[in-house]
Amino acid sequence: MARLSRIAAIVVLAAAVLYVPVRRWAAGGVCESQARMDGKTVIITGANTGIGKVTARDMAERGARVILACRSLEKAEEAAKEIRSQTGNKNVVVHKLDLASLTSVRQFAKVINDAEPRLDVLINNAGVMACPRWETEDGFEMQFGVNHLGHFLLTNLLQDKLQQSAPSRVVTVSSLAHVFTSGIDFDDINYENDYSREESYYRSKLANVLFSKELARRLEGTGVTSNSLHPGVIYTELSRHREEHIRGIVGEQLSKVVNKIMRGFAGIFGKTMEEGAQTTICCAVAEEWRNTTGLYFSDCVPKETSAAGKDDEAAARLWDVSERMVGLKS
Repeated sequence: MARLSRIAAIVVLAAAVLYVPVRRWAAGGVCESQARMDGKTVIITGANTGIGKVTARDMAERGARVILACRSLEKAEEAAKEIRSQTGNKNVVVHKLDLASLTSVRQFAKVINDAEPRLDVLINNAGVMACPRWETEDGFEMQFGVNHLGHFLLTNLLQDKLQQSAPSRVVTVSSLAHVFTSGIDFDDINYENDYSREESYYRSKLANVLFSKELARRLEGTGVTSNSLHPGVIYTELSRHREEHIRGIVGEQLSKVVNKIMRGFAGIFGKTMEEGAQTTICCAVAEEWRNTTGLYFSDCVPKETSAAGKDDEAAARLWDVSERMVGLKS
């Protein structure tokens, strides 16, 4: 018994000693840019919570006009009120955007194109993860529809405004998860066969990388840059569908234990919301990346994507297929 107590004490001591360096490593890079954004307009999708909300607060602190593009107006208004109070920037506004509805995307884009004189940064941040096989309003598999197609249409509809405001930037939040898939299945792009909530998420994040890369190629020379990024491992509201899935498999009581362990793991080896927003912020404002385009970032520096993320042919094909799916091309 005494020996077990000594072992336990050693384990606890080792954990305490290692905690600080492990947390420093897990925190990753920090955006050190002091760039101001006065007179500039930034749109952030899904900015009422998580890293989107942290990013919106940072943009507001820098003096930008910040547009929170969110599905829930009530939650977005609460977030905007909080950001205005924290930053003293009253130029934080809310507009309805449901990325699961192409009609909503078009309505939002029309409001922006009609009312906003400029658009300097578009941050494609919103997303859904590991949900059941739900469909969007237009019949697309939900994760591909929201994470990729909604942002694809939005960016295309705002492209003229971005070019008129150049130099400007498009920042697309992807994920390291894109490395866990071998590629887009163009024969079942709507995932109608053998749906996997995890694989669907991986593919949608790969689609983010390929879209950002192809957008950069198409906008070369216009003054508009396009980069994607991995924010880090962060336990946000995105995880709610995974928790529900675990609950359905192992039951209510055991799922509480499993999910608590997952949160604890993320708390040690993952990032806080503030840490997770750093790469997005860096891509949006850092002077050293003002002319950088077509890259994938992690911890505030360019990183390699998977082999599938470098597939130019797949990127071009995905663009063509996506144009047809959202009605930009017949």
